[in-house]
Amino acid sequence: MSIEEITNYKAISESLASSGQPEELQFKEIAEAGFEVVINLAMPNSDNAIPEEGYIVTARKMMYVHLAVPFESPTAEHLRSFFSLMQAFEGKKCWVHCVVNYRVSAFLYQYFRLVHKVSSEEAKKVIIAEWEPNLVWRDFMGLEGKDVGL
Repeated sequence: MSIEEITNYKAISESLASSGQPEELQFKEIAEAGFEVVINLAMPNSDNAIPEEGYIVTARKMMYVHLAVPFESPTAEHLRSFFSLMQAFEGKKCWVHCVVNYRVSAFLYQYFRLVHKVSSEEAKKVIIAEWEPNLVWRDFMGLEGKDVGL
């Protein structure tokens, strides 16, 4: 088993990866790949959620943060919290996941666009190719010309 087998895995950089929900045993692979932090953007009652994920991750000597983002209603506050987390863990090897890597794609897109000031085209490279964002997420990402309200 390898991290590449995790649902919608995407290597963003040497120190950042994203995915859908890893299975319990896949957290061992994530730890063995040198990741130090796991950030979960899924809701606790999401499909395939692992109730004891925090314990599983911390037992593998990684830090764990759960920032639950409702799929139907992401907010600017969620995004600000995510930016703060990314800043707090700068220099650490981070794995960010949700259910299928849709939330994470949107959050990382905004992170690179708004924090790192890369172009929209460059930031779109973090979005998984399989995803066609609905209107809620297109608005959240500013793809409809709306401002997320930061």
